[in-house]
Amino acid sequence: MEQKKIRVDSCQHRSKAITMRPLKNAQFCSTSVVKQTIAAYRMFQPGDSVLICVSGGPDSVALLHILLSLAPELSCTLGITHLNHCLRKKDSDNDAEFVASLAKQLNLPCYIKKKDVRKYQKQHKLSLEEAARHVRYAFYDQVAEKNGFNKIALGHHSDDNAELVLMYLLRGSGPLGIAGIPPVRNCKNSDRQIVRPLINVKRSEIIDFIEAKELRYVSDKSNNDMRYLRNRVRHQLIPLLKGSYNPRIVETLNRLSLIIRCEEKWIENNINSIFKKSTISIQNDKIILSAAKIGEIDPAAQRRVIRKAIAAVKGDLRCITFSHIDSAVSLLRSGKSFASIDLPDRIRIGRNKDLLCFSKEKKRLRDLNIKAGNIEPVSFEYSIIKPGNKPESVYIKEIDLNLKFSKINIKNLPDIHCAGHNIAFFDMVNVSFPLILRSFRPGDYFQPLGMAGTQKVKNFFINNKIPRPKRLRYPILLSKGKIIWVVGLRIDDSVKIKPSTRIVLKAELILA
Repeated sequence: MEQKKIRVDSCQHRSKAITMRPLKNAQFCSTSVVKQTIAAYRMFQPGDSVLICVSGGPDSVALLHILLSLAPELSCTLGITHLNHCLRKKDSDNDAEFVASLAKQLNLPCYIKKKDVRKYQKQHKLSLEEAARHVRYAFYDQVAEKNGFNKIALGHHSDDNAELVLMYLLRGSGPLGIAGIPPVRNCKNSDRQIVRPLINVKRSEIIDFIEAKELRYVSDKSNNDMRYLRNRVRHQLIPLLKGSYNPRIVETLNRLSLIIRCEEKWIENNINSIFKKSTISIQNDKIILSAAKIGEIDPAAQRRVIRKAIAAVKGDLRCITFSHIDSAVSLLRSGKSFASIDLPDRIRIGRNKDLLCFSKEKKRLRDLNIKAGNIEPVSFEYSIIKPGNKPESVYIKEIDLNLKFSKINIKNLPDIHCAGHNIAFFDMVNVSFPLILRSFRPGDYFQPLGMAGTQKVKNFFINNKIPRPKRLRYPILLSKGKIIWVVGLRIDDSVKIKPSTRIVLKAELILA
């Protein structure tokens, strides 16, 4: 193998000795299972450049040495990468040093970086495990892109897969979760692949291999932290199931995973065909489906098509639960000509007669970050004249927001149920100019669209979970002294579009 220089980014390499465990006198675990797995899933082709993700633990160390022994036979070149998550202070630095030292010993290129995962977690409001996964996979893909690796190899094994399947079962997940860890999957937005050559190897076999080869590795104390569900499943639940219910529970869960994964592939191919036939139009942030065509298919397929549409506009299905899909199905079956529901991450599903529109809203007022010290009361008032052939705009300097008002014919009215919270439509007949755009005042009230009676704006904010500091940034639009729009949230019922409407006033909140 060609010798290359070791590159270590954002990590100071120390010469201080690192405590590691030498393991001896155990049976050798053959690499035949790995070779069979590689062949079965066609993980590698001659000429592939493989980036091996090495944490320093036994799984990734075993993966590294097995692939190193198979590299000549596979005609692949190898590299190593490691992400220091900065979660375990000195231990994290020691792990990075160990991986750098190992790469130097094996004459392999090495790419190491530090990333503050806790900071990323707070910024993106994720669980610690989810934040670590996001950061880790993004780094791996970045290294592969920059250095010409077309395969990314991870050390997940059959016990990992069994634990994940069990976790998804406990959460009540659907088939996609129970399908477990895929042996091979494509990276988003590239032709690279993530491969898991150890997916059919048991954890005990990996330890046997490590001991027989007398390989060194580092231990992660967080793997024994029972605050994490995965660790409780690994150290408590699976041993209980093995001892009292099924000694081969790991093999059973892996078999279930394989069955579901194979069937998922077949089902997905069929759903793709149904989805294509049901699609009326696809845009960057909007998909419109035929409600009639979806209504004709089996309820199970309806849920699949809805999930697929949401994933297409959102980018993933994170935070989308069974109840969200159930709400979308209810919207489809409700028989209402006009209705909409809002899902997490600004996803909106709107029903307009036979059209079912899936869209992602632009940034909303509730999404803007308000600094804790910037909560002083603001007061403003602007007058808006009637728009003619050209739109009228107003800039609210006190809160740094723009609004645009325009007049449109009902024939040119877009699908208002997919418009989102930043756009409002009013029956021009029920609006009197000049309009007043002012700040929120105590005692304000209006009749929210769809409600029978009036409600205080303060209570409306509370019901919609708008934090007190952010309420100051919601302008109030009035006509003849009456509130007609709590900007960015909801219009008054008295100015809604009706069958008799001919001319429409469109108001749009423009956020940077």
